[in-house]
Amino acid sequence: MIKENFKTPVQLSQLISSEQAYAYKIIPVDEQDDQIIFKSESTSETLKQELQIILGRSVRLIKESPENIRQYLSSNFRIRHQSQTQALNYSSDFLVQLLTTAKDIGSSDIHFEVYEHKCRVRFRLDGKLKEYFIISKEEYPIIINKLKIKAGLDISEKRLPQDGRITINTESDEFDIRVSSLPILNGEKMVLRILSKDADHIELGELGFSNKELNTYRETIRKPNGIVLISGPTGSGKTTTLYATLKLLNDEERNILTIEDPIEYTLEGINQVQLKENIGLDFTSTLRTFLRQDPDVIMVGEIRDAKTANMAIRAALTGHLVLSTIHTNSAWATITRLVDMDIPSFLIASTLNVSVAQRLVRKLCTTCKDETPIVTTDFPKSFTIPKTLKYQSIPVGCDHCYYTGYSGRKAIYEIIPITNDLMSRIKNNHLDIDDYIKAEGISTLKDNAVELIRNGITSVEEVYALLI
Repeated sequence: MIKENFKTPVQLSQLISSEQAYAYKIIPVDEQDDQIIFKSESTSETLKQELQIILGRSVRLIKESPENIRQYLSSNFRIRHQSQTQALNYSSDFLVQLLTTAKDIGSSDIHFEVYEHKCRVRFRLDGKLKEYFIISKEEYPIIINKLKIKAGLDISEKRLPQDGRITINTESDEFDIRVSSLPILNGEKMVLRILSKDADHIELGELGFSNKELNTYRETIRKPNGIVLISGPTGSGKTTTLYATLKLLNDEERNILTIEDPIEYTLEGINQVQLKENIGLDFTSTLRTFLRQDPDVIMVGEIRDAKTANMAIRAALTGHLVLSTIHTNSAWATITRLVDMDIPSFLIASTLNVSVAQRLVRKLCTTCKDETPIVTTDFPKSFTIPKTLKYQSIPVGCDHCYYTGYSGRKAIYEIIPITNDLMSRIKNNHLDIDDYIKAEGISTLKDNAVELIRNGITSVEEVYALLI
């Protein structure tokens, strides 16, 4: 039996809005001259006439079962919040409609891409990119220029990358967007990062820490000075963890300063500085100024180079608590990264309070996931499957998860507090600590990934890279 394909080409699905698709229970399946052909639960003349008035096009309806229409809708259209978004067109409201649509369905990034024969828009949802709109080659440069104007970029500059920011204000929402343009072979690619302006909903205890990890982390951030470093790839939730930490530390007795690129959340009571390297406002110079601002807590968006690392260590040595992120693959790899930056081992040992690594993992949809016995071929060859791991859960797909098999994400952590034993090892450049991690019962990213599989929270394929 051949499984029916419920995916509709993007150029057809963008002919109507998600609200229209769900309200009329229709799916566009073809476009011929000036006529749109829909699959529909109803083929009544009344529905046909109403659609022709709304769309301004001739309409033909093909009868389809309610079950199949429901699956078509879930597979091709997302609708999470009530909104006034109509079918997208290339009017002056197109960009605002597109941006608010992306925000409403939970997208973190929007990609505008131009190729030799087509242009497209993709949304990143739960960490994965999905194609949402096809744009004509003629309209694409017009849209890019409108985005540039909104972001305060130079529309005449098409040879160099540019960065900007857009603030969107609607009746129901307000949010910021970071804009990055990049010259590519066929024109310009533009990526928009949607930034939430309010951090009130972020709670440290709800991010994914186990009870033991949370207690360990809270203990390290209570210290009045030292460095807290969080590592992980782009999009792993490092900034969210930092803001949850700042929210916990934020009280009237502390002076908290941050230097960020970009400012992703706003917190009342915290002094936030936006990085502007083009005028000399970089991490290093701002940190130097921070030390003259009587701070208690300093947050540096990212340690990118030796200069920033040295300034962070200087701030920690002079009695301040410094929070920052760094790009490494594990919590312990952070130490070797700092060593590679030529930071003296004794300074690392005496200032680092805790090293944290984290990843974001998609959670299986609780409505449709299916439990099966362990399939050894699903795991990396180098991974030894624990004898206690008997079952695994796999993604299936349903209305609730838009037939992706996943719904939402959670963070997993690897937390290594710097004890006296580790301080001694760092000072003596003894950087192999596998025995220490086992003896102390520290859960690694791999351990936590296996635990998620055991508890049916995620699938093997989702955490495959962590098992290698």
